Amino acid sequence: MVERRVCGLVLILLAAVPAWSQGAERPNILFCIADDASYPHMGAYGCSWIETPVFDRVAREGILFTRCYTPNAKCAPSRACILTGRNSWQLEEAANHVPHFPAKFKTYAETLAEQGYHVGFTGKGWAPGDAGTIDGKPRQLAGRPYQANRTKPPTSGIANCDYAANFKAFLQARPDRQPFCFWYGGFEPHRGYEYGSGAAKGGKNIAQIGEVVAFWPDNETVRNDLLDYAYEIEYFDQHLGRMLALLEETGELDNTLILVTADNGMPFPRIKGQEYEYSNHLPLAIMWKNGIQRPGRTVDDFVSFIDFAPTLLDLAGADDAKAGMQPIEGRSLRRIFASTAGGVVCADRDHVLIGKERHDVGRPHDWGYPVRGIVKGEHLYLRNYEPGRWPAGNPETGYLNCDGSPTKTEILNLRRSGAAPQYWSWSFGKRPAEELYHVVNDPGCMENLADRPELQRLKEELRAQLAAELRAQNDPRMFGQGQIFDRYPYADKRTAGFYERFLGGETIKAGWVNPTDFEQQPIGR
Repeated sequence: MVERRVCGLVLILLAAVPAWSQGAERPNILFCIADDASYPHMGAYGCSWIETPVFDRVAREGILFTRCYTPNAKCAPSRACILTGRNSWQLEEAANHVPHFPAKFKTYAETLAEQGYHVGFTGKGWAPGDAGTIDGKPRQLAGRPYQANRTKPPTSGIANCDYAANFKAFLQARPDRQPFCFWYGGFEPHRGYEYGSGAAKGGKNIAQIGEVVAFWPDNETVRNDLLDYAYEIEYFDQHLGRMLALLEETGELDNTLILVTADNGMPFPRIKGQEYEYSNHLPLAIMWKNGIQRPGRTVDDFVSFIDFAPTLLDLAGADDAKAGMQPIEGRSLRRIFASTAGGVVCADRDHVLIGKERHDVGRPHDWGYPVRGIVKGEHLYLRNYEPGRWPAGNPETGYLNCDGSPTKTEILNLRRSGAAPQYWSWSFGKRPAEELYHVVNDPGCMENLADRPELQRLKEELRAQLAAELRAQNDPRMFGQGQIFDRYPYADKRTAGFYERFLGGETIKAGWVNPTDFEQQPIGR
């Protein structure tokens, strides 16, 4: 106990003075975010079938984090949490997918632009949804767009955006000596993929994968789908490498904080859009040669996406309260940067909260699937508020909160044939009101421990802590007002009332699923 208190005192003293305030320049910021990549799938974590030498370098020359979580495992709400430092249930409409972004919530990028930073982005910024306007001009939530440079992608599933060339254009447009903040938003490994590209163009073999998670069938189709996903992660990593090389050429690397992560888990059944371990647990490596003490550390503190905005504002010397932002829920990571310790650095970082409201269309009345959860220690506790609803969307409209894919089609075909219906149940079947998992021993969240007698005290403690913190954060669902999230309109009016219009015979294109995803017969359970 004494040792922990001394460590905490040292951290506080170190944290009292940011590195740049001792005569150094304010740090540049390169924020890099892949689109749909789960935690284990970087080489630095021991993944042998995906090669990410640049991510691994950032981890090796900075800090590798093992417990980073997004509060909400879907593109728009996850990115909103990053930009504002607030949990999705604190963001009104922005808790949902394809929302109108509320004008009241200023982003760290907008704030840093006001604080003298050169701010921009390439690829995917905050999306999908309507960012709104300021004085009649579109808001630039992640900065000014740099999208002009294009390239010929190696597959039909990879975007033609030349991210690295756009970063170079951004740097060339920077006024002399002005610190910069750039958002590299890769579209990869978001679907769709060119099937077989991982093997044919990436030179990969399905035998490299090792074990396939238990909630998918282990066959050649699924393994090839995984290789295609791997190939796109590697493409994201290659552009990151070009950006680091550019920073080295210009002498900017040492004073640039480089943060690399992904917005939510991989676009496969039971992961993206859900709230399980592979859904919300994400890769994170941060490198900053001028500011991180003892690089090469692995840190096991729990980190939430809401910690990114206060970290960047803190290191840039921007007072978020005076800069007009709404109160930030997250906490700066500066204490971890200033420490020399690995493992658990800050003992008070012992949990994170997660949850979701409405994601994609496909339920009656545009309802969502509300969930709140807490990850603490080795356990994940989930509270499903509407267990009578379908967690991935209604079967008759194609399970629209799960991207169309060869893996999804395999699971649905197995259910229809009666060969292996358990895969369907794990990914698409209805769920109980409470779930409890030992995520260290069971990262796939296959064994629900919520009814175990010996774990009732633990479950009650996690439930009580979750509810108390959500009440303190003014989560509407804690005050009987959760229906407000279902009532917020979609920013894309074409999606409003999708369920009723689709079943009424209207032809509506749902481009993120396959025709085979739609159930021809009603499913009653």
